[in-house]
Formats: sequence, C-alpha cells, structure tokens
Amino acid sequence: MQSLYVEGNSVMHRLSPRVKLLSLTVFGVVLFISGNILLLSIAVLLTAVLYRMIGLPFADGLRRLRPVFLTIAVVALFNLFFNPWQQALVPLLRLTALMLLAATVTATTSITEFIDEVTALARPLERTGWVQADDIGLALGLVLRFVPEIVGRYQAIREAHKARGLKVRPTTLLAPLIILTLKDADNIAAAIDARGIRRHVS
Repeated sequence: MQSLYVEGNSVMHRLSPRVKLLSLTVFGVVLFISGNILLLSIAVLLTAVLYRMIGLPFADGLRRLRPVFLTIAVVALFNLFFNPWQQALVPLLRLTALMLLAATVTATTSITEFIDEVTALARPLERTGWVQADDIGLALGLVLRFVPEIVGRYQAIREAHKARGLKVRPTTLLAPLIILTLKDADNIAAAIDARGIRRHVS
C-alpha cells in the first residue's frame, strides 16, 4: 500500500506526534472562532509555508491537495450563491488553512507514530469497557493506509476507461472502485483475524 508520509528533516518532522495532533486540534478551533479575513489569510499563508517545507516537489504537493481543494472550492461557490463574497471567503480561507496544516501533519508523521499516539490517548477509555485502545489505533492506521490506495485505484480505473475509449463518469467508476476496495477490506480483515491482532471483548 502507498503512504502519505514523506521522509524529511523539517521543523514539522522533528515535532512529536502528540504536539502536532494537539496543535492541529487547537488550530482548527481557533480558525472556526475567528471570522477575520486578514487573520484567516495569514493562517493560509503560514500553513502554505509549512506545507512547502516538508520537501515535496511543487507538482506532487499540489497533486495531493487537488481532490480536497476541489471540494472546498465547491463549498465556497455554494456559499457565494447565498452570501456576499466577504462571507463566502471566510469558509474558503478556514478550510484551506485547515487542509494545509492537516496535510502537513499527515506528511510528516508516519502511520506507526499516528497509531502509537492515538492508542496511547485512547488507553484511558478502556476503563469504561466500551472501547479497546489497540483497536482504535489499528482502525486509524488502516484508514490512513487505505486513503492513498483508494485514490490511486480511482486514477487507475479512470485511465483504463480512457484507454478503452469509454466516457469517464463517476457512476461508471464508483462500482468497480467499491468492489475492489471491499475485496481488499475483506482480505485485510481475514489476515488480521488469522494473526489474532484484534482483541475481542468478552
């Protein structure tokens, strides 16, 4: 499977995973509290600088962000239909800044570090008997591994359609994508159970 992690030695790479995750949480809260366009623009600029520092080539960095940014652009256009441009600009800046920082954290934190940190943070919840911290960490790790895999598979199916001269439509792409993803999920679940990795609550 592919990974979103990028090897490097930037400032963000050297920060501990806990600091990065907590900073992302606090940053997200602050973004949605503030409605000041100037402050939000500065936040976008700063997060863009951080993202640029992780060491990805410019084209690769943009390619990673394109699907999410297109979604943000659709949200912004929808807001523009019903609100003045100043009000529509606020969610665009908020979501862009949050996307850039989240992409930076993801690119500078390995999946193992994510799993270990989330598992440690969820450990106190085990006392309630409702969750297993190891299962939460495992689930997060699988999600992080699957996201780039699904994107890559979507692109491969789209290219296959183009090569066959078929019109590329979301409806024709989703069915094979879902089938292949579910098949992989079943295989991974079977492998996990065969190795006894998941805990079972009695």
